[in-house]
Amino acid sequence: MDILIKAVQLILSLSILVVLHEFGHYLTARYFKIRVEKFYLFFNPWFSLFKKKIGDTEWGIGWLPLGGYVKISGMIDESMDKEQMAKPAEDWEFRSKPAWQRLIVMIGGVVVNLIVGVFIYMMVVFAWGEEQILTKNLEHGLNVHSALAKYNVHNGDNILSINGKEITHINDINNGILLRDQKELTVQHKDGSIENITLPEGIDYELFEAGAFPAVTLQGYAVIHSVDSAAIAEQIGFKAGDQIKSIGNEDVYFGDIRGAFDSNAGKTIDITVLRDNKEITLSTPVGADSTIGMVYNIAGWIEADKIETVKYGFGASIGRGFNKGMTTLGDYVGQLKFLFTKKGASSLGGFGAIGNLFPAKWDWEKFWLNTALISIILAFMNILPIPALDGGHVVFLLYEIITGKEAPEKVLEYAQYAGFFILMALLLYANGNDIYRAILGG
Repeated sequence: MDILIKAVQLILSLSILVVLHEFGHYLTARYFKIRVEKFYLFFNPWFSLFKKKIGDTEWGIGWLPLGGYVKISGMIDESMDKEQMAKPAEDWEFRSKPAWQRLIVMIGGVVVNLIVGVFIYMMVVFAWGEEQILTKNLEHGLNVHSALAKYNVHNGDNILSINGKEITHINDINNGILLRDQKELTVQHKDGSIENITLPEGIDYELFEAGAFPAVTLQGYAVIHSVDSAAIAEQIGFKAGDQIKSIGNEDVYFGDIRGAFDSNAGKTIDITVLRDNKEITLSTPVGADSTIGMVYNIAGWIEADKIETVKYGFGASIGRGFNKGMTTLGDYVGQLKFLFTKKGASSLGGFGAIGNLFPAKWDWEKFWLNTALISIILAFMNILPIPALDGGHVVFLLYEIITGKEAPEKVLEYAQYAGFFILMALLLYANGNDIYRAILGG
């Protein structure tokens, strides 16, 4: 049932965004009196689920939910309609219009997606407000990934500012370090001392390769998720659902446990867990590899009460939403650098990964936030200079505007073929990664 709810949200979100994207092309084409022969949600090889001719345009719904398209007369596109292109150009065809008009038609969809994404953020901020976490108010510090320990940032420390700017949300830290090239931290250690720390060049790649994305979260309770039936933990009496309270005489949170096991490798320690509201202390040896045979997860934030929702009036929501949209675009572009690493390439995801952005229970706020994110991603991806995408057409049109010469028709045809195969290869690879991770549980 959870998968179905996620799938419905994904299909609804993509349907809205695809239709609006194609309307960007349709409206600009019609403004310049270019005929649009087809307007389709989803692709329709061999047959359509629905179609109706209105004026010069056939409106329809295809059966293959991989996007949508508009077929513009007199244009070399994915339809590869060579028969039409062999005829003399008509006044109402794309190829008959000035290059600057054709350029506007091609960027119409991208512009609409960008505007839609920013607009949704504005409306979400106005309707639901904006989540805020002031780290200066945290009493238990942050759950800090162990990869930052070598730079003297430890679990339980608090990061008060980054590059001189006060932290208003945990994402300021994670996105700042990994995506925005921000390295100047003001850290409050557990003993109350404050230190200014400069992270080194390449820290973003180092943390990404270490799996530290996010590098910090709110401090959380550790709850045992599963126990290996052949391990010491099962024999000692640990059970799934136990909340780990302390190791030795020290209270521990999620981020403390790895270090506690490492420091006690090969020793016997007392672990106190909370089970059915009762504390139980179990004495267990820790293996030389720092394991006892159990998996634990974060279950609930210790300082969830520090998560606030800031409300804005309509005017202020416009500014906050615009800023959120532009920041989201910048962060998305920033994370693409990781795709050129081995770990990044293997983490590329398809529809399954996108679907997992949505919650298992219907939540309109999260639905619209994810729809805004996907809209901005679609805007950026479509403007990439890849043949068969809008950006590929833009490249040829800019060439024509600069040189005064049209690109040869054969070049456009071959570029479309090349772009199609590139996109299909990426689609198969990304969705193959989803299937691989689903099978192996990675």
